[in-house]
Amino acid sequence: MSTAPRPKTRLEGLDFARFLAFVGMVLVNFHIVMGDESGAAWADAFLHIFEGKAAATFVMLAGIGLGFATKPGRKNYIPVILRRAAFLFAIGLLNSLIFPADILHYYAVYFVIALLFVRSSTQVLIGTAVSLPFIFVAMLFVFNYDAGWDWSTLTYSGFFEYPGFVRNLFFNGWHPVIPWMSFFFVGLALSRLDLGSAKIQTKILGTGTAALILAYAYSGLIGPTLGEEMKDLVSLLPVPPMPQYVLAGTGAGLFVIGGSLVLFRTERMKILQPLVLTGRQTLTLYILHIFVGMGVLEAFGLIGGQPSENAILASFIFAGLSVGYVSAWQIIFKTGPIEWLMRRLAG
Repeated sequence: MSTAPRPKTRLEGLDFARFLAFVGMVLVNFHIVMGDESGAAWADAFLHIFEGKAAATFVMLAGIGLGFATKPGRKNYIPVILRRAAFLFAIGLLNSLIFPADILHYYAVYFVIALLFVRSSTQVLIGTAVSLPFIFVAMLFVFNYDAGWDWSTLTYSGFFEYPGFVRNLFFNGWHPVIPWMSFFFVGLALSRLDLGSAKIQTKILGTGTAALILAYAYSGLIGPTLGEEMKDLVSLLPVPPMPQYVLAGTGAGLFVIGGSLVLFRTERMKILQPLVLTGRQTLTLYILHIFVGMGVLEAFGLIGGQPSENAILASFIFAGLSVGYVSAWQIIFKTGPIEWLMRRLAG
């Protein structure tokens, strides 16, 4: 899911990473609308792996895409990116009417902000990425994180009003700019590396693994020493997005991206081509999983009160159908319908 124009030579590992992130987001989002946390322990633990990490991977991939599109020598990219961001923002707000945890309208704002940094040094990008989670912690002492939220129903009052919308967008929404821009900046920094290099790919995978181990070790070792009221200080959940969550999300993104690039070093991975092609239509599929996927769930009375196992089953069914749809679509068309519409309207 990227607003950036495609590079002339695609790294299929990145498309495969998009597919994996898409499946992870379907798992998380279907669980939000279906589950009640009463499933089997293995199912709850499995879904917990993806919470916030699949979306973080998507945002990092978006940063890579923008970096490719704005490399020195490329011209006239700013109007195109701004128009595509406006397109995503509008669709995201429509999605929010059905699924409040939509990421597209946040995604659009990430792109606009990132345009200000495309010529910044890599040190500035990484420094800003490291700083944002701690800026978020400082904001917790100034602003009320619970403002607008009914945590029992996961609804947000005043979302389409001021100041609720701004507060949700930048501070206490599902994917607030602070600190979620950290993931985008890491992706933008990654785009400056030679991602086709086996050495670089291995380093990305290793760095992601180390970050995940560090985040989980911190949470696992410190957590038991704290009381219930202090659990957010070590939580790896994305709400609220504390520094250790951002570390885990970054680690997960690097692990998936690096691992996917390593996996596709060999021609034998052509067997996964249907999944690669599916990864190129994640914008279309993201919208379909809300309007069609969740619509079908509602039609069958599966919204709310479902065990985690049902959310997992529904997610994999939808993912399988998505691969089948893309495989059939690609016989005639090379671009997904929403991707085509975005390029038609926004360039």
